[in-house]
Amino acid sequence: MRRLLALCLLGACTVAAAQGAPAAPLQLLPGEYLWLPELSPRGPVLMLVSLPEQRAYVYRNGVRIGVATVSTGKPGYETPTGVFTILQKKREHYSNLYDDAPMPFMQRLTWDGVAMHAGRVPGYPASHGCVRLPHAFSEKLFDVTTRGMTVVIVDQANRAPMLADPALFPAPAPKGLPTSTPLPRLQSPAMPEPGYTWAPEQAPPGALTVVVSTLDRQVVVLREGIEIGRGPVRILDGTFSGTLAYLLLEGTDGQAPAVLPDRPRRRWLRVHGEGEDDPARLAGMLGVAPGFSRAVYDAMVPGTSLVITDQALGVASGLTVLQADGPVVPVEPGSGGP
Repeated sequence: MRRLLALCLLGACTVAAAQGAPAAPLQLLPGEYLWLPELSPRGPVLMLVSLPEQRAYVYRNGVRIGVATVSTGKPGYETPTGVFTILQKKREHYSNLYDDAPMPFMQRLTWDGVAMHAGRVPGYPASHGCVRLPHAFSEKLFDVTTRGMTVVIVDQANRAPMLADPALFPAPAPKGLPTSTPLPRLQSPAMPEPGYTWAPEQAPPGALTVVVSTLDRQVVVLREGIEIGRGPVRILDGTFSGTLAYLLLEGTDGQAPAVLPDRPRRRWLRVHGEGEDDPARLAGMLGVAPGFSRAVYDAMVPGTSLVITDQALGVASGLTVLQADGPVVPVEPGSGGP
């Protein structure tokens, strides 16, 4: 009976996602969770934490596979909102800040002390800034996550992620630039235009984090916390406000993009940001040279994160849009990471 109820609840969430409506909060007691990974056996994993609801939602390849009660930062120690990646994983960890407090199944989100880990979940914010998870749920989550995975923390009721088209990689070419590359030239590595840097050999394989700042008019590409590309972004038309974040799913939708007709269009999931996605509006507003766009496109793997924001690169005021400062720390053997 409990399994049937769980399937019904997660199924209702899928309907809400398709309709773009906020999902009704699940009725879970403090410390309870639902976990059905068989609903989506493979694909990139995303976690969304809602501070008002004190809930964590887990998606794999766009399908919700789990939900849990959490306990986030109490007054004076508020958990930051934003788009993060998992920087480090340790099955056994003890706090460097709070009297060696145990933090089982620790997954670090920032280098200054914010992480997800197993702990007491009383039904209200009670931590020093971390996201506490039910112990059994934390262990199950630890086994399906990888370093570099996207975690979104929002100060609003959960709005289920939606299939979207950020229309930037690939994107329509700015005026005066070629719209495609002849197929014979694709035999050699893609080379971005002058003014762009591209050095994928500087970082080990893994999912990318791509951040576009309309304030700085820059795009930065990182892999495993190491910058491998950077270049200018042309603001072609209008203005952009707010922050949008997307996660690259497995598969394609079978359509050819305008600027790269020799590449299929990717499947993206919008994981942060309000309003309806309008690919034509975004494509007409932002421009990245097609050579650089192609280089980034070819380096993308499922799980890649794309953030478009009007904030400066780095830690933005009130919203973290990029957390990659600090050393690259390997995960423990068998922890599910690379």
